[in-house]
Amino acid sequence: MEIPHGDIIGSSPNFEYKGAHQAFLDRWKETDDTMGRHSMSFHLHHTVGSDFFASYLYLLEKIPLVKFFSVTCEYIKGEKQFYYRAQQYYDNVPATEEGMMGDFLEVSNVDLEASCQFLKRFVGPGKAGTHCALDCGSGIGRVTKGVLLPIFKKMEMVDMKEHFLLHAHEVYLGDDADRIETYYCYNLQEFTPPKNKYDVIWMQWVACHLTDKDLMNFLVRCKKSLCLNGTIIIKDNMARQGCTLDHIDSSISRHLDIMKNIIYKAGLEILAVERQKDFPEVIMPVWMIAMK
Repeated sequence: MEIPHGDIIGSSPNFEYKGAHQAFLDRWKETDDTMGRHSMSFHLHHTVGSDFFASYLYLLEKIPLVKFFSVTCEYIKGEKQFYYRAQQYYDNVPATEEGMMGDFLEVSNVDLEASCQFLKRFVGPGKAGTHCALDCGSGIGRVTKGVLLPIFKKMEMVDMKEHFLLHAHEVYLGDDADRIETYYCYNLQEFTPPKNKYDVIWMQWVACHLTDKDLMNFLVRCKKSLCLNGTIIIKDNMARQGCTLDHIDSSISRHLDIMKNIIYKAGLEILAVERQKDFPEVIMPVWMIAMK
């Protein structure tokens, strides 16, 4: 996934926990309907349920880290379908820059330049080294070619679609393909990068294709794969409110605060946050987050 097809404003700030609460309430009601309503067990069940939801809703309101797993599950309507729909979508995306950028190829250079400037803040003496980087959700290697290869001696790329990686190696990267040490054809939720190997791990327009829990767990694995002073950078669409599901490519855009909560939950420290400038207003806000 690169840029989605439009900006859908999320719901009110209170919807996140109310939506999750309603999802659990509906599930509990299904159990109610299968029990004898005049039995002692039903009345006990109903009382326990009322007390449970009152406590649960309080936690959702007061503790942000409690709520995000439930929120995302409510939006995506099932983890397996969420991932399956993305697989189906990218089966039909051509291995070209146009395919990577959707309807917004004209902003590619602006995007790459901003990424280069942001990355330079975290590479150099006392910061991340320049030996090896990993491009997650690399596609054909647009970011690898335009941002990472000019800085790093070696690269590795991971993407769930083999035809993207083949095109990167055989055509798109040209002579620089010799500097790609490994191509991994994996879904990120199933991928464990080698430990202590990378100076920088770059994740652009791919965190949105992971559920909250899978994103958190992947970040935990990425942290273990960093070298000394290594840095992880996420660049992605961030919803203006709550969460926004793109039904076309099956991606979920989160508000920046929700993304920060996931990062903190993964045990990472945020180094810097910067919004991408000079994108058309029709495009959802894109933010860069550096962490270690």
